[in-house]
Amino acid sequence: MNNWPEVPLNDLLERSTEMVDIRPNQRYREVTIRLWGKGVVLRQEVDGQQIAAERRFCVRPSQFILSRIDARNGAFGIVPPELDGAVVTNDFPTYNICADRILPPFLDWMSHTQQFLQSCQAASEGTTNRVRLQEARFLATKVHLPTKAVQERIVSIIDELVGQLLRVRSLKDAVADERAALCRSVLFSDPVSPTTLTPMHELVTLRQPDISVLATDNYHFAGVYCFGRGVFAGEKKSGMEFAYKTLSRLRSGDFIYPKLMAWEGALGIVPDECDGLCVSPEYPVFTVNTERVLPEVLDVYFRSPSVWPMLGDISTGTNMRRRRLHPSNFLSFKMPLPPMATQQKLRAIKMDIDQASSIHSQAAKELDALLPSILDRAFRGEL
Repeated sequence: MNNWPEVPLNDLLERSTEMVDIRPNQRYREVTIRLWGKGVVLRQEVDGQQIAAERRFCVRPSQFILSRIDARNGAFGIVPPELDGAVVTNDFPTYNICADRILPPFLDWMSHTQQFLQSCQAASEGTTNRVRLQEARFLATKVHLPTKAVQERIVSIIDELVGQLLRVRSLKDAVADERAALCRSVLFSDPVSPTTLTPMHELVTLRQPDISVLATDNYHFAGVYCFGRGVFAGEKKSGMEFAYKTLSRLRSGDFIYPKLMAWEGALGIVPDECDGLCVSPEYPVFTVNTERVLPEVLDVYFRSPSVWPMLGDISTGTNMRRRRLHPSNFLSFKMPLPPMATQQKLRAIKMDIDQASSIHSQAAKELDALLPSILDRAFRGEL
C-alpha cells in the first residue's frame, strides 16, 4: 500500500450553493448521472414552466457531483464543460474541488476505484426504497492523497493507458460495423437475386404471454439494446418486484422488440444464451416462419439503421420519446425478402462472422478488466 497521507474529503470538497432563478419562458438543461462511473450527462432540455421549482442549483465545469440516491451505485463524477450552467435538484449535491490540494482529473480517476465506491456505499443508509447518501459521513471519508506532482504523473499514465484501450475498442467497433455492412450487402445488393416486399405477418407469428406470475417465484429477464445492438440477458427479479400478471418465455430464434423503443433499433433475434428467459407483455414475441425467412435475415435487416425511421413512421404516440410500435402495425410492415438461396448464403457467412466476433468480444472483456487493475495499482502507488 502507498504511504500517502490520509485526508478527509471535507478538506478537498466544498459544497456549491450557486442557484439560478427559474423563468417560465427560458430553456434549461437538466443533468443526470449514469451509474457505475459512466459519467455526468445531459438528461434533457426543458422550458422553465416544466420545472416545479422557482430556483435550482447550477453546476459548473470541473465540479464533483453525485446522486444522493444512487451514489452507492456509482452515480458520481466530474461535470464536463458542455454542461456549464445546467441545473440540478438538491438530490444532486455538487462540490467545488480544492484544486490547490487535489487535481480534478485525479479525483475523477479516484472515483472510479472500488474503494471509492465502497466509501459511498458505507455512507448511504435508509430503508430499501429510501437509501440516501449521508453527506456528512461521505465528507468524513479519508482518502490517500499524494503530492500534486505525483497526482499529475499518475493522471498522465492512466490517460495514456486508457487512451490505448479506447483505440483498441474503437478498432473493434469499426470491424463490427464493416461486418454488419457486409451482411446487409449480401442480402440486399445482389442484382441477380432481387428481393420481394413481404408483409411481416407472412414471416412471423405473434405469441401470447405464456407465464402466470407467482409472487414467490423468481424470473430471469431479457432485454433489447437500442441502435441494433441485439438481445441480452438482463436481471433476475422476484414476482413481488413487478406488477405484471403474465410474462412471455423466450425461445432461441424468436424475434422480439420493446414496443416503446423499437423505432430506435431495439429489435433482434433471441440468441442461444437467452433461451428460456422471459420478457414482460411490453415485449411482443414472435415465432419465425423459417420456411419463408431465416432468423439471421430478420436480425440483419432490423439491425440496419436505414430501417429504423420506417419503424418510427408506423409507431404511434403524441410524445416523440414515447412512441410505441404495436404488433398489428409491425405485422403489416413490409420488408424486402431475398430468395432462400441468398438467405442460406448469408447464414453461412454470418456463422463465420459470429465466431470471429465471439473471439473479439472475449478480447474486449479482457480489455475492460484491465482498467480496474490499472486504477488499483495507480492508487496503491505502484505506477
